[in-house]
Amino acid sequence: MRFIFILTGLLLLIFVWLYLDFSLGRQKHFSITRKQQENPILYGDFDIFPRGKSLFSDYFSELQSAKKHIHILFYIVRDDEFSQEFFDILKAKAKEGVEVRLLADRIGSFGLKKQTIIELQDAGVQFAYSNRIKLPYLFYSSQVRNHRKISIIDGKIGYLGGFNIGKEYIDQDPELSPWRDYHLKITGESIPSLQQEFFNDWKEYSEEKLTDESVYYEKQPKGRIPHQYVPTEANQLEDRYIALLRKAEDSIMIGTPYFVPSNKVLDELVQAAKRGIQITIVVPFISDHMLVQEASYRYLRTMLREGAQVYQYKKGFYHAKSIVIDEKICDIGTANFDKRSLFLNKEINCYFYDPAFVRRFKEILEKDILDSKQVSLEDLNKKNLKRTFKEAIAGAFSYFL
Repeated sequence: MRFIFILTGLLLLIFVWLYLDFSLGRQKHFSITRKQQENPILYGDFDIFPRGKSLFSDYFSELQSAKKHIHILFYIVRDDEFSQEFFDILKAKAKEGVEVRLLADRIGSFGLKKQTIIELQDAGVQFAYSNRIKLPYLFYSSQVRNHRKISIIDGKIGYLGGFNIGKEYIDQDPELSPWRDYHLKITGESIPSLQQEFFNDWKEYSEEKLTDESVYYEKQPKGRIPHQYVPTEANQLEDRYIALLRKAEDSIMIGTPYFVPSNKVLDELVQAAKRGIQITIVVPFISDHMLVQEASYRYLRTMLREGAQVYQYKKGFYHAKSIVIDEKICDIGTANFDKRSLFLNKEINCYFYDPAFVRRFKEILEKDILDSKQVSLEDLNKKNLKRTFKEAIAGAFSYFL
């Protein structure tokens, strides 16, 4: 009995500590997050890569052609055979005299071996971890992740999107292949702005003291497609999503691996449906994380009751992050349609305001719908005790999924 009493007391203390740690850490984070600046609408040219093999063939080729500097930020950098090819390119370029900086999220890239980092640094690659776990809010800081994926090569070519560095992203994971995602290759006048976003994170987490950043911001020629970068953290993304959804006049299309919106965002979608907006949601048929699929069901049921169309992508794993509003605006970036991206992660999205580009991307999304199975409310309401139990657990932890 005494043991049970002590154990119960310890569990209670742990729960109280976790609650206070997270609540106070979030309060401090929200208070010190810099006020979001509205980035200008600029013009550039874009390629869209929905498959990892074609993306990384192009990406590695551009890395190998770098002459001055390479700046890279990924959420996940694995330590597998595919990653080794990536590391070998970075080490070779650093030895040639190219400035190479690699920033990786501390939790997302947890499997990166210390020896691998030492080898990169010995070759001349500057490496840093972003969003390290730190006192006094250990639990909260462990949940705040840098989910951005940005690369800038020679200040002229940029990459941004949903792919990370690891074998699953080139279809070498048998359970999650083929991997479906969207990644952008960017040229044009907005590259210096993307470069600035990288340095905002680099200066926060690296020990390097930059004396003259101006050498990295060469003016680039104007492209054809109007677009706008939207970097967010803490609670900034929720308002941006709501403002975006309110622009809809005919349709909203959402592609996401995790559909776990906040109450405010869900209410905005419901109101859009009530005023006659056609809402289409594409999610995966298979899941890459425990409970995230079950966490989405309560929200999908709500949208199905309001007349939304829901599809589960069946031709591999669906990891896309996109929103299309009518044929006027589309959003492609790193943020998922979930509470973690809304309130915890650092993210960066790109809004496009060119109707021709929006139609081009919409065709890709419509192709994904053809490779999907439509889900009905009856499907999600079928009696399933195992699923019901998992949904209950997922609901309690949905903020972190």
